Order: sequence, then C-alpha cells, then structure tokens
Amino acid sequence: MPREGYQEQLESLREDVLYMSEVVLGRLRQGLEALEYKDEDLAWEVIDGDDEINQMYLDLEQECIDLLALQQPVASDLRFIAASFKIITDLERIADLATNLGDYTLDAHRDLVPDVDVQEIGAATIEMTERAMDAYADEDPDACLAIAESDDDIDDLCETASATVVRDLIEREFEIDSDQEIEDVMADVSRLLLTIRDLERVGDHAVNIAARTLYMVENDDELIY
Repeated sequence: MPREGYQEQLESLREDVLYMSEVVLGRLRQGLEALEYKDEDLAWEVIDGDDEINQMYLDLEQECIDLLALQQPVASDLRFIAASFKIITDLERIADLATNLGDYTLDAHRDLVPDVDVQEIGAATIEMTERAMDAYADEDPDACLAIAESDDDIDDLCETASATVVRDLIEREFEIDSDQEIEDVMADVSRLLLTIRDLERVGDHAVNIAARTLYMVENDDELIY
C-alpha cells in the first residue's frame, strides 16, 4: 500500500477512536441522567446500547490488528496503534460502567442520602475523560500529566461521598417496620456506594488514556502502571 494510503489509515483510526469516545461519554451522561431522574426507559436505552459499543470495540480492534499485521509499523506509528488499542479498551470499560448506572437505576428504591452529589462526581469524571481524549487527539504530553494529577481530586470527591453515605447510615434514625424495608435500605446504600466506586473507576480509565497518550507521543512510560 502506498505511504499516502497508510497515513490515511492511521488518521482514520484516530478519528474512529475519537468517535467511540463521544458515543461512550454520551452513554455515561445518559446513565447519570437516568439515575438522577429514576428514568427506567433511559436506563434500558443505556443497557441495550452496550452491544453497539462492544461491536464498535471489536471493529476498532480489528482495525488495529490489520495495521499491525499488514503494515508492520515501527517507532512512533507502532506506539500510536498500540496506544489506540489500549485506549479503546478503556473506553469499552467506561461503557460497561455506564451500563452499571442503568442497572442501578432499575434497582433504586429511594434517595437515602441526599447530601451525596453523584452528578457532581459524574460530571468531573466526564470532563476528565474529555480532556484525556483531547490530549490524544492533539498529542499533548503536558495535558496528559495534568490529567494524571487531577485524578487526586476525583479520588477525594469519591472518598468524601463514601464517608458521607456511611456516616449518614450510622447517624440517621430510620422508621423501619419490616425485614423487607431493611433489605431495601441496605440495597440503596450498596447501590450508592457502587455508583461512587464506578465513577471513580471512570477517572482511573481517563488516567490510563492519558498514560497511553504520553507514551505514544514521547515514548515516556511514566504514567503507565
């Protein structure tokens, strides 16, 4: 294949990865919205849409394999393809976490701990992932390092939220008249803690994307762990 066509394939891969990120983050926003408004129809839309993300992942995986097998890239091109493959893996896992939000919506019973702002945490992780994808698109190593540093802020938000859930459960007096109500309360506490954990994992995947981008651009594995 002429070099011009090869470069077009590389650019097409970049565009496809960026498109996948847009679809995945759209699903994550829908999952958060479904959770906030207890919208079961929207929750099912997120859950049912996971097959589309999985197929997108498989198609891009094949695209990466074809480039590796047929073009035998070296140096920076090889790092770009390898990084793109790792990034779509992180995006697919973020989509799985969005699906979890849909499941939590279907399982929700009540708003037990109103002081926990899950939407704030969700917005922060979405913004962080968007910055990571921008760094990938622009090949910006400085942005990659900044994203890794901002992960501490996400961790702090999640730690505070989890502590609030537990403290509120201990301090609050519930008027519970049956074993079923006890089970419902514990299910809601568990769901909320799982939601916080999953959003924290979205932030971790954003750092992974930044780490792979830094390696792609500068052959620097500082952020890979």
